[in-house]
Amino acid sequence: MSTALLVLDCQPAVLAALPADADREALLDRLARAAAEVRAAGGTVVHVRAGFTEADWDAVPAANRAFAPIAEYRALHHEDPATAVHERLAPRDGDLVVRKTRFGALSTTGLDRRLRERGVSALVVAGLTTSGAVLSTVLDAADRDYRLAVLSDGVADPDAQAHEVLLRRVLPTRAQVVGTAGLAALLGGG
Repeated sequence: MSTALLVLDCQPAVLAALPADADREALLDRLARAAAEVRAAGGTVVHVRAGFTEADWDAVPAANRAFAPIAEYRALHHEDPATAVHERLAPRDGDLVVRKTRFGALSTTGLDRRLRERGVSALVVAGLTTSGAVLSTVLDAADRDYRLAVLSDGVADPDAQAHEVLLRRVLPTRAQVVGTAGLAALLGGG
């Protein structure tokens, strides 16, 4: 079984939305260690980032409550440095980088095909935000029959209450929820 670590929306613009008391540095440290561990085990690291072109903004319908404001204000331009993968998690040779225009990592990216071509059947999901990209990606990936895990200390959300409910009640119905300390066991090395 081949495994991929999906690092979702770890971009300066998204990190900035976390509450002031969030320990962004500790989160980035844990994610960097997780990525190194996956690479060392022969897995794939995938950096998924949100970013829009003019055509992407124009394609967002006004009825889309989450993305219509992004389109209206022309936010998250794909070339804006604030939408780049955070420098602490800079992609390495062999990593995949995909750009998305909705919450989920699979729906607007072609990533599912690329993962299948690499023989990936298991996904470890991490990044931002628990109530957005993480939730959407896990639900979609479960429907696509991936084996799933979520790194409980590798995800964060501006809404602490939603984050806790998702980690304790919702995500475990589709994925194994484990801390980054348990990643080696998931990868077969511990």
